[in-house]
Amino acid sequence: MAGSGSERAAVELCKGINGLDKVVLRGPRGSSAEVYLYGGHVTSWRNDHGEELLFVSTKEIFKPPKAIRGGIPICFPQFGSNGSLEQHGFARNKFWSIDTDPPPFPTTSKSFIDLILKPSEEDMQKWPHSYEFRLRVALGNGGDLMLTSRVRNTNADGKPFTFAFAYHTYFSVSDISEVRVEGLETLDYLDNLENKERFTEQGDALTFESEVDKVYLGAPTKIAILDHEKKRTFVLRKDGLPDAVVWNPWDKKAKTMTDFGDDEYMHMLCVEAAAAEKPITLKPGEEWKGRLELSAVPSSYCSGQLDPQKVLQSS
Repeated sequence: MAGSGSERAAVELCKGINGLDKVVLRGPRGSSAEVYLYGGHVTSWRNDHGEELLFVSTKEIFKPPKAIRGGIPICFPQFGSNGSLEQHGFARNKFWSIDTDPPPFPTTSKSFIDLILKPSEEDMQKWPHSYEFRLRVALGNGGDLMLTSRVRNTNADGKPFTFAFAYHTYFSVSDISEVRVEGLETLDYLDNLENKERFTEQGDALTFESEVDKVYLGAPTKIAILDHEKKRTFVLRKDGLPDAVVWNPWDKKAKTMTDFGDDEYMHMLCVEAAAAEKPITLKPGEEWKGRLELSAVPSSYCSGQLDPQKVLQSS
């Protein structure tokens, strides 16, 4: 996969912070993404101009067994504290392997990596199920970032298992008070700040002026995050993931988090594609697939125009 001369490889395995293994994906026009094998964790996604689109805390020290704060953590087989496992499960705290024999998978991108996670004996004591979790991270030719997860039940004892899942994506935003999210209005949500009580979203878009931690139910396949100051819109497209989680810790909670700067809440927003409310059940041999596609488009966005890809860029 290595290029010749000045051409750079589309996929490169190298060392990241603290010597941790990471994979760098490069698009033909300058976009890039970085994936750490620790956690199967995307930590960077840059557009063609080299601008970072994901948020990673400046306090993050990249020291296992602690999960990385920022980027795209994988929450599996538990979301949040809804279960007997550690917060958000164990997939984000494990070392994944490069999958040398992935199942057939159509792709138009040359820049992708396949990772796999299988349970260790230690995992089996906490969560006694045999599974194969395959993750493909791909960088599209236009700079879009695509994550596809496949979870297969490989239990030999004939037992089904259930799990929850989320791509816990931290987006980099200029100023949280200038950001709006479209696509979740009028939906029912569970408010984690109100004992998971169920409410219905009011208003024509989400804006932010205090802590938020909500699970939106039956969210559409497409959600947009409008960053007015940067004239940039993130578009999330999701498949197999019925819910959408929106989270920002705001100032008080930020100060209690050791791996998060006091003011960093102003420059990040988590909008997560998830299967959080109703767990997924797999019988032995069955496979589940959950897909997330992220794009960042320049836009002087108008409300209600949920496909900004056609917006003309002023030269």
